[in-house]
Amino acid sequence: MAGNLASYFFSRYQKFFRNKYIIAAFFILFIFLLFFLIIIKDLPSPKKLASYEIPQTTKILDRNGQLLYEIYTDQNRTLIKLEEVPDFLRQATVAVEDKDFYRHKGVSLIGGVLRAIKENIFKQELQGGSTITQQLVKNALLSSEKTLSRKIKEIILAFWTESIYDKNQILEMYLNQVPFGGTAWGIEAASEMYFGKKTGNLTLAESAYLAGLPAAPTTYSPYGAHPELTKQRQSLVLKRMLEDGFISEEQREKAEKEKISLIPLKTNIKAPHFVMFVRERLVNTFGEKMVASAGLKVTTSLDLSLQDMAEKTVASEVGKLANLKVSNGAVLLTRPPTGEILAMVGSKDYFATPSGNFNVTTSLRQPGSSIKPLNYAVGIETRKVSAATVFLDTPTCFQVPGQKSYCPVNYDGQFHGPVQLRFALGNSFNIPAVKMMALNGVETVIASASAYGISSFKDPSRYGLSLTLGGGEVTMLDMAKAFGVFANSGIKKELVPILKVEDRNGNILEEYKDPNLVKKINEGINYPSSLLIAGERVLSSETAFLISHILLDNNARSQAFGPSSFLVIPGKAVSVKTGTTDDKRDNWTIGFTPNFLAVVWVGNNDNSPMHPYLTSGVTGAAPIWNKIMAEILSSQPDLWPKQPPGIIGAQICQLSGLAFPNSDPNAPDKGCATRYEYFIKGTIPNTPEILKQNIAIDKTTNKMAGPDQTENVENRDQQIVSDMFGKYCIDCSHDGGDPMTNVRL
Repeated sequence: MAGNLASYFFSRYQKFFRNKYIIAAFFILFIFLLFFLIIIKDLPSPKKLASYEIPQTTKILDRNGQLLYEIYTDQNRTLIKLEEVPDFLRQATVAVEDKDFYRHKGVSLIGGVLRAIKENIFKQELQGGSTITQQLVKNALLSSEKTLSRKIKEIILAFWTESIYDKNQILEMYLNQVPFGGTAWGIEAASEMYFGKKTGNLTLAESAYLAGLPAAPTTYSPYGAHPELTKQRQSLVLKRMLEDGFISEEQREKAEKEKISLIPLKTNIKAPHFVMFVRERLVNTFGEKMVASAGLKVTTSLDLSLQDMAEKTVASEVGKLANLKVSNGAVLLTRPPTGEILAMVGSKDYFATPSGNFNVTTSLRQPGSSIKPLNYAVGIETRKVSAATVFLDTPTCFQVPGQKSYCPVNYDGQFHGPVQLRFALGNSFNIPAVKMMALNGVETVIASASAYGISSFKDPSRYGLSLTLGGGEVTMLDMAKAFGVFANSGIKKELVPILKVEDRNGNILEEYKDPNLVKKINEGINYPSSLLIAGERVLSSETAFLISHILLDNNARSQAFGPSSFLVIPGKAVSVKTGTTDDKRDNWTIGFTPNFLAVVWVGNNDNSPMHPYLTSGVTGAAPIWNKIMAEILSSQPDLWPKQPPGIIGAQICQLSGLAFPNSDPNAPDKGCATRYEYFIKGTIPNTPEILKQNIAIDKTTNKMAGPDQTENVENRDQQIVSDMFGKYCIDCSHDGGDPMTNVRL
């Protein structure tokens, strides 16, 4: 029936629909209706720019509901006239935000829209290209969502605004209404908050400083997580002012050198580095305006009691290190199964110095030897090595075409002969680690490290074998993710600072859900759902177990660190690794259980070197790490890494790591001292240990003869151990190490 009706209707009016002009008209009408419903229907009037909506306070809470910080807009803002604003500040604003402000009609087609279109096409992300007028209407009238419809509304409102107000009125409203970071909305509030002075008294340097903030007030805030970016932004503003002819080169140089004196941030804030970190996340998701004035309730992952304990520990322990030329420390405490950040101490005192708000946990630093487990994990995962594989810790130079020979040395200046992987990693010997890197390949290790969570290793051509000794920069956040892979039996979890975000009416805008979440973090927590951790598997559970087990083996590290170092938590099994850079600029300790992970760093914000005494890796960060982990584990069960079904144990020869040889009655060696080791199924050594080999010996020195040596040589039966790069004579003479081994790559 319906089909017949449609057929009748079409046949009766088919001439009507064949008219192309009518079809075009219908199409235009359809587009107009669509445009009206999506764009025009709810478009606010620019006349609202003269009014001001009372904001609501956003509250940032810890996981237990304790208040950390309130984000609010100063309701007593002081509106000022444009003539009260110094010329330098007006010029700085126009130069950095909209150089064509006085020439366009609200939208800059060449400077803004075309650039935005190019960025959208080639970078596949919505870019701004916004004029001052567009920024004004976006901040005052629209949401900060990055959608095409919002951008179209912004453009329409910009043209509309320019038809109502003149340029000076628009610039005045912009300076009075845009955010400048923190509670400062409007230039007068910003001038008072940062410098304690009226806008009219600002210098050129201060004007450039403030003019750079509105583009990203949370990111560029000197009180935020990246205070170093504020100075960089000021330099850019001054450069733009010079290019546009507003100032001379002499004025620019003078302003660059002028010392900026900020008023210390006066606010009730707890866990300040974490709060600023969370605020930046919120702004990136919801926009500056919504975060500052929409009355959000933000429940974070942080535990305030743990945070307070970590802050006090860092402050007291760093204070003891002044004679070692250590001025700062940082801590990141996480829960690997969920990725929750439980505590974040970005420096010893957020308020103490001009650089106290610098957040070390988010900054790039060299990790020293703490990166080694990632390198060894690649070798174990690819079955190139096992925990029993022998490395010869002997003088070795690596030859790379076109580069200077690389001859690594150990931190103690000694060579330790044949060392199995378990003890090479446990004692953090350098030469075996470089050999492992050479065997794996730098590109392979970088790819694997990136999979584990290290985001800063971009271009493999920038790195060499020294990467395994800490030659690349990382953040504490990334190291927590990467070591979390070991704690999580091979599963990577992104770090989570926010558990829930609610609007002023209690509606949930964002919520993190995980089966392993627990409310009371200080109560005893057993294995999370039998280690059923949701996430991306980036490493086998077998390799993760072996690395974790090696790092908790106090016997495996005792040669270097002794039996009772700060790496031991009595009564608890904790996997831990230290790291100190060769130049003594960074000192790390990273340790974990299946439920908790702590990354600790000490050093100096200005990257100046510390005292050489920190070489051992257990004198700087380790005591801080020990106190924090001992405190959090005091109420927890002792959890060892779960042994996967693919891991089995076997007795092996203690020296060579090979199979017990007594199964061969004709073997020169009838037996060997043994030890127990864990292996991935299929990797247990089956080659029997036979140490005696007939080799050429230099009769004068009683050492192995050189490869081209013909004089004073005789063949003897000697005890020989080999690795993938050479041989080591156990019962030959050793006066300062074996002959140099050269490895060509």
